[in-house]
Amino acid sequence: MKKSLLAALAAATALGCLPVAAENLITSDRVGPSDAPKKMVFRMTGDGPSSTDPTWAAGYTKLYTDFINNHPGWQLELQMMTGDISQEQARMLEQAKAGHAPDCAAIDSFVLPLFKQAGVLKSLSPYFKKEEIDQLFPFVRDGVTGKDGQIYAWWWSTDLRVLYRNKEIVPNAPETWADAKAAALASVKAGMEGMLFNGSRYEGTGFDWLGNFWGQGGKLVDDAGKPIFADAANRDKFVKAVNYYRDLVESGAAPKRVATIGNYDDFNAAAAAGTTAMFVGGNWQYRQLQNSMDPAEFAKWTFSMLPGITADQRSTGTGGWTVAAFSSEPEKVEMCAALAREVYMGPANALQEQLPTRTDLYDKYDVFKSEANQTFAKALKVGQARPGVLVYPEISNQIQIMMGKVLTGAATTDAAVDEAYKATLDAYGRL
Repeated sequence: MKKSLLAALAAATALGCLPVAAENLITSDRVGPSDAPKKMVFRMTGDGPSSTDPTWAAGYTKLYTDFINNHPGWQLELQMMTGDISQEQARMLEQAKAGHAPDCAAIDSFVLPLFKQAGVLKSLSPYFKKEEIDQLFPFVRDGVTGKDGQIYAWWWSTDLRVLYRNKEIVPNAPETWADAKAAALASVKAGMEGMLFNGSRYEGTGFDWLGNFWGQGGKLVDDAGKPIFADAANRDKFVKAVNYYRDLVESGAAPKRVATIGNYDDFNAAAAAGTTAMFVGGNWQYRQLQNSMDPAEFAKWTFSMLPGITADQRSTGTGGWTVAAFSSEPEKVEMCAALAREVYMGPANALQEQLPTRTDLYDKYDVFKSEANQTFAKALKVGQARPGVLVYPEISNQIQIMMGKVLTGAATTDAAVDEAYKATLDAYGRL
């Protein structure tokens, strides 16, 4: 019997009849069959199957599985970006200029103008209907459209910054900077470390803070794209906004370690550990907190609009991610557009509760009808996107440097602001 079984197995092997285990369609660096005849390289953020959030990872795994099954013969080679978004985007732009960019990639909306100006992106207009484009928020539509009227990226999500708080420690929403400072100091007395925010060399540092400047009516650039944030009309507003953060640290309302924070995950961890009762974060963190906390603990947390110098002078930054194509092969450009439409435009918004850029999607998905998302929608009314000008990345870079000097006490506010302004004007002059 044993000899007969071995003989049968040998014969089956020779004839190729043994069952083959189904190949995993999703790995850490691939979506689709390993032997697929067509391949598109997609450089991505953590918004995918490798998300650090288990719920999102599972959701994206399903979305990507459905997508690749709907596109037989294709494989996506996944290239993951690091958390240093500014560096990653700068490197990708240089690669694109040299002709070595990935076929398709996630581009942060704040640097999209640089890619458009460089002429390295392929038009996605043939793959999106006019009705879809018309549904985009105006600032989004303007952001993805080139001077020739073509769409050069699909901006699929937007976001905003709000003030999260533990209601047991901070029962009332701070409406002004003075309210926020008082609430943070009260939380310190309750054993917390005070109000947290990004303060290191990180894009979020400047962008999260800018609402304090914009809320006063401050302008970063003029109509020609020239920096004006520290000219005669704007300097006082800018300095006041910087001193707001400085005072939080010097008074103990915010810990000195904010100067080293450059990751929103730090805020989630502190909230979950019960070491903070307040932080400036993004709308997407609401779901992250919900997923990481016990229901009873999560119920203690809420959020409100960022406070302003007065209750009537408030704003918030709105950003988001785009998907764009670099490939010179039309099939890959079409595949990139399909990825943006089928995975990210709508399904991924709903999965991560990342606010859609199309107005009609707010009625399509029930999740955006929730009380939380309705509150986010109200805050968006006073939101501002980063200016789509070539000098903005350097403005952001200089704000980050300035903030580091101010928060650590390495320079006076006036000196740090003057240095940042001069550096951005010099950069503008070199464009």
